Amino acid sequence: MSNSNTRTLDIADVGLMAGSSGRRAAVRRWAWLGLVAQAVFVASWLVAASWQGPRYSVVAHTISDMSAVTAPHGALLVVVLTLCGAATMGFALRSVWSALRTGGWRAATGSVLLALSIVGLGDLLSPAERLACRMADPGCTATQQLSNTGGQLDNAISSLGLLLLVIAAFFLAAAMRRTHGWEGWARPTRWTAVLITAFAVASVLTQEAGYGGLFERLVAVTGAAALAVLAIGILRRTRGTS
Repeated sequence: MSNSNTRTLDIADVGLMAGSSGRRAAVRRWAWLGLVAQAVFVASWLVAASWQGPRYSVVAHTISDMSAVTAPHGALLVVVLTLCGAATMGFALRSVWSALRTGGWRAATGSVLLALSIVGLGDLLSPAERLACRMADPGCTATQQLSNTGGQLDNAISSLGLLLLVIAAFFLAAAMRRTHGWEGWARPTRWTAVLITAFAVASVLTQEAGYGGLFERLVAVTGAAALAVLAIGILRRTRGTS
């Protein structure tokens, strides 16, 4: 690579640093919010499992069950998930997009899809996605769970939102490959998308065997961990630029 090309890449890479201090501060602020949101998101459903009662199984039953209309303190979990979704959307649009903007339309597309995915808009709409009952409730069936508007929305939004998350990861990986300093992130990002897909498929295939909840949680924690690592990467790259 010629010196002129190297210089061009370097200039593109420090574009964020060359911006206004207000813009840098906003990128870092949203990165912090995105990081905290992932930690709170995981902690919320880990803690919520403790008050679901003896009939609830974290291996067999889903996270959505814990925010069902009949779930104990379900409204509390809904509030937390909604706030985490809003923070993640802001992180995707205000921090990720800015950090990878030299990746062009791929960065823009990936960031928007991330915001619209299950970890962003999907969580933000939690108040409208409450299942009619929990599978742990006596007499509750899969059909009864989806008998209300919330159950139908949860089913549709979860499936579409997960697909958008995987697609977003591939677009962001393509943007990383074209952004100086982020090239090494491209392959791990693609493999993370593959891993999430594998867990999602396993969740569907093992639902009757009683392992759907386990694999759903693996999807959730893998996605949250990946976003947390991305937020840390952005924070490190913008550190000391004021």
